Amino acid sequence: MARPLEATIVLDAVRHNLAVARACASAAKTWAVVKANGYGHGLERLLPALAAADGLALIEFDKACALREGGWRKPILMLEGAFDAADTALARAFGLDLVVHTDEQLGWLAAGATAAPVRVVVKFNSGLSRLGFDASGLRRAHAQLSGLPGVAAVGLMTHFANADIAHGADDAIERFQAASAGLAGERTLANSATVLSVPAAHGDWIRAGIMLYGATPFSDRPAAALGLRATMRLHARLIAVRTLQAGDSVGYGSTFTARQPMRIGVVACGYADGYPRHAPTGTPVTVDGVPTTTVGRVAMDMLMVDLERCPGAGVGSRVELWGDAVPIDVVARSAETIGYELMCALAARVAVRVEALSALRSGD
Repeated sequence: MARPLEATIVLDAVRHNLAVARACASAAKTWAVVKANGYGHGLERLLPALAAADGLALIEFDKACALREGGWRKPILMLEGAFDAADTALARAFGLDLVVHTDEQLGWLAAGATAAPVRVVVKFNSGLSRLGFDASGLRRAHAQLSGLPGVAAVGLMTHFANADIAHGADDAIERFQAASAGLAGERTLANSATVLSVPAAHGDWIRAGIMLYGATPFSDRPAAALGLRATMRLHARLIAVRTLQAGDSVGYGSTFTARQPMRIGVVACGYADGYPRHAPTGTPVTVDGVPTTTVGRVAMDMLMVDLERCPGAGVGSRVELWGDAVPIDVVARSAETIGYELMCALAARVAVRVEALSALRSGD
């Protein structure tokens, strides 16, 4: 018998969330961001649900080439650009769009200027200060790239440091607009937070990332309130039930001690499966649909839950670790992390089931 732990990828929810993004910025085209293996969902699994996207954006060249070989004909944007000259050649061969944020990348493009043309997007540092040119560098790079015969089109982009904070993107947008004033090319600024809340950032292309996967980019606005649906459910079952007496501790480090007799359940999921080790006692779960919480320290292969509110629970009872009833953001917040990390951390040993797309319905 297989270990009773399974992740479900809900393609209808992915398609719905993409539709929400497109509706928020109906005048713009949409990059669906699928880096990190589609935020842990499985890139190949996601493609049917992303058919309405205008392009895909990621950083992994092997995945991008596989997308082309698998039949994806729309644009593919490499968000960190080429990592060496060989990547630049791959981009030309496979028709990949390249972000350009360093002089080295400019040099690789210039060296192959007579090869097949490639579309590029020059990145401006608007305050995140990881990748990108300053204002003068942006104009210099734009001019140099615009003059290369091996460059088919030059676009412009930036990425926000504080888009999840009210008015946190305002200054960055102003800097970008000033730096790019008068320069030709399509603009892409908006990440999920600004897709949802800052129309001034929408530009020509939006970049929908975490919102596609049913998690919120905000600390104070739950995904459901944004109209988003959970795309990854993680369910397990109880593999043991125990009764603790007052004073009994459970789990490594004895971090939880019962104050009175109580029933607990042992769940077939641990940090080796992608559940956060630092999720403390009190992290929400459901058992047979009844809300309850974890107790004790998460171990490699199992965790424990309080069954006092679940008197009918026993071995085999179904536990939702995150999904529809337990939003992934709630679990992440309890563990002092973000939903992105939990999705991407889903382990290879977890069985995955895919809910196939249903026929489109009115409103989807």
